Amino acid sequence: MFWRSVVGKLAATILLLVSFVLFILTILLLQFFENFHIQEAEKAMMQTADKVAVLVEQYPDKSLVKETTERIADLDTRIAIIFADGEIWVSDSSNENLAEFQQSWFEEVPELSKVTAGDQEVKQQMILPGSGIEAMIAGAPVSASEAGVYVYQSLDVIEQTKKETTQIIFLAAGIAIILTIIFAVFLSSRITSPLIKMREAAFDLTRGEFNTKVPILTHDEIGELAIAFNRMGRQLKFHINALRQEKEQFSSIVSSMADGVITLNRKGEMIVINPPAEMFLEDWYFENGINLEEGNGRLPDELHEILQEVIQGEREKLYEMSLQGRNWVMLMTPLYDQADVRGAVAVIRDMTDERRSDKLRKDFIANVSHELRTPISLLQGYSEAIVDGVAETKDEKNELAQIIHEESLRMGRLVNELLDLARMESGHIELNKTQVNIEDYTERIIKKFNGLAEENHIDLRLEKNLRHSHIMFDPDRIEQVFTNLIDNAIRHTRENGFVKVYVECGEDALYAEVEDNGSGIPEQDLPFVFERFYKADKSRTRNKEKKGTGLGLAIAKNIVEAHNGTIKVQSIESQGTTFSFTLPLA
Repeated sequence: MFWRSVVGKLAATILLLVSFVLFILTILLLQFFENFHIQEAEKAMMQTADKVAVLVEQYPDKSLVKETTERIADLDTRIAIIFADGEIWVSDSSNENLAEFQQSWFEEVPELSKVTAGDQEVKQQMILPGSGIEAMIAGAPVSASEAGVYVYQSLDVIEQTKKETTQIIFLAAGIAIILTIIFAVFLSSRITSPLIKMREAAFDLTRGEFNTKVPILTHDEIGELAIAFNRMGRQLKFHINALRQEKEQFSSIVSSMADGVITLNRKGEMIVINPPAEMFLEDWYFENGINLEEGNGRLPDELHEILQEVIQGEREKLYEMSLQGRNWVMLMTPLYDQADVRGAVAVIRDMTDERRSDKLRKDFIANVSHELRTPISLLQGYSEAIVDGVAETKDEKNELAQIIHEESLRMGRLVNELLDLARMESGHIELNKTQVNIEDYTERIIKKFNGLAEENHIDLRLEKNLRHSHIMFDPDRIEQVFTNLIDNAIRHTRENGFVKVYVECGEDALYAEVEDNGSGIPEQDLPFVFERFYKADKSRTRNKEKKGTGLGLAIAKNIVEAHNGTIKVQSIESQGTTFSFTLPLA
């Protein structure tokens, strides 16, 4: 509203101040002019009385005195002359209500007799007897005689003059107030116009429009304020851009870090989180049976407890936990806001690869020795039996030779798979990519395992969600991946269980998933399932007669990665396992 604005307040202040001054001045002027008119009237009447008194004294001719007095008398006054012989003469007046002077007035107003008796001037306000008119009378004595001159007039004349003067004063005051209002509004608008522009510019700054400038209309304090405001806007834009660049740089650094980073406030709310930390939370949600939507950025209970210890103790804390068979080490450090702890930053590192590398270095020789010891021992034993003549008949020799042949083939397979895996890991794998009809391709693979699934009383089913019918990849290599995953799922699933193969071809990638409800993989073995010679025999012992080399999953991983894809596993022991891989279409 107008009165709430600076213009209204400033204009109202000026108007009230001027009105107060005019009010005091009007009262003083009215009082002054009221006294002034009375004094001037008394002075004029006394001067007239003195002149007539001089005429009476100098000219004994009464007719001359009367004629002269009639001429100098005002129209609204009467002049009464009391001659020495007691004769009373009264001049004419335009005011018919103004009564003629009577001898009886001396009795009602004794003061009037002082003029003729005591040679003394008289100024008196009185009500004229017989007319009830309030009048002012002035009397002047005639020297050396008992004569006197009285001049009187009605106070209505003075009141009329006072009324006209009052109207003039009020008119002047009204004009002054109107001019003051115009001047106050103009002055207020002139002063507050730059302030209004600054307010609008300030609102623009709050909306992020840092290029807004205030026009410099004057060179006074308001102009200097506008210059300072524009300088502040430039500095603010500079600092905001600097902060934005720092934030983007910090975000890029955090996102590109191999370690997980989570920034927390005192309440445990996550402020900054990078992709490795998100993967850590996904594993925690999965292991605790929480959906990603339900989690909604929820901080794990272990980290929340450590956060409270860090905030209360104001010192860093090192913690290690295991999720889905992966080992995570977390270092949480307090964040300070000057002297107060405002939160903490947690750096989470996946130590699985380092520990796995150490374990692989120790186990590789033992695994190779273990895998080769059995066939070499069999070859040595059965060949000695033939050499020593233990096998006497031809059938016995053929039987021993068949065993030696099978073991040599097994050793050959093992060596070839090791060579293939070594070539893949060194980057020398060759892919023969062609356009493949993914629907026919997956159905053909499932048909290949229908017999094995029926033999083991397992429900093998295929689900598809295909947006593209043909995609580009190496069909032989990917079939090797499907074969390994489906075969493992069937072999390690109990009777009346299920193996579900789900294939989805979206806009950007091919996603395949092999899920079973078999024996599952122990949590401590999950990080090593894609390593060479991995065998979780202590839990996966359904078909002991079907022994593998322990290289299938390692080969599958290298094939998928050669297609620039990813493969992962999620498993809960005694509940089932899910292998999934993704191949980008580009």
